[in-house]
Amino acid sequence: MKLQYKALSVHLLTATGAVLSMLAMLAAVEGKWSLMFLWLVVALIVDGVDGPLARRYDTPRNWPIYDGVLMDLIVDYLTYVFIPAYALFKSGLLPGWTGWLAIIAITYASVIYFADTRMKTKDKSFSGFPACWNMVVLVMFALHPGYWTVLGVVLALTVAMFFPLKFIHPTRTKRWRAVSLPVSAVWVVCAAWAALVNFDEGSLAHWGLVVTSIYLMVAGIAQQIFPPRGGAH
Repeated sequence: MKLQYKALSVHLLTATGAVLSMLAMLAAVEGKWSLMFLWLVVALIVDGVDGPLARRYDTPRNWPIYDGVLMDLIVDYLTYVFIPAYALFKSGLLPGWTGWLAIIAITYASVIYFADTRMKTKDKSFSGFPACWNMVVLVMFALHPGYWTVLGVVLALTVAMFFPLKFIHPTRTKRWRAVSLPVSAVWVVCAAWAALVNFDEGSLAHWGLVVTSIYLMVAGIAQQIFPPRGGAH
């Protein structure tokens, strides 16, 4: 296969995320939360694969007709932000006016964050919480934390999008990548497992989600606190 067609195939793979987001939304409208999250996990896997492929086949050079970055942002907003925010609101995890506050804060702040040209750091990490609401809401569905915990997490992470806190990119942040990649893979497995058992309490997947989520949330901040020797990035 010619390199140009390989680059095109990466764009087409990225575009499947739009179909997956529609399938997730249809499940969400019917209140089938486990099915919704399964579709979102598949979309997350596609998002994790298409980036390395796009860089390998140099899509901007070999198929510049399509803007892969723009396509990826459109799909990410649907799967990372819009659909999880809807699920948080309709599931009753945040009832009443706080539910309205949450979905307005999440959708409004996230679209601003996605448009921020400073969202990536020099080492390809994220500056500020990268609006991964699909992951956050899935963990909330699995753990069923209390009302105030859910509200506090939503507000804190919304604010954290605009603070100079570093969050790793599992595939692009080189430092600790040997740990970050396996941890991310375990998170995906646990997320799919939790959804498959309908977020049944007591599942080992819950513990896996807790441990891996903590690492993914704090690894970048830990790298800020403990910079590499010699100040290299």
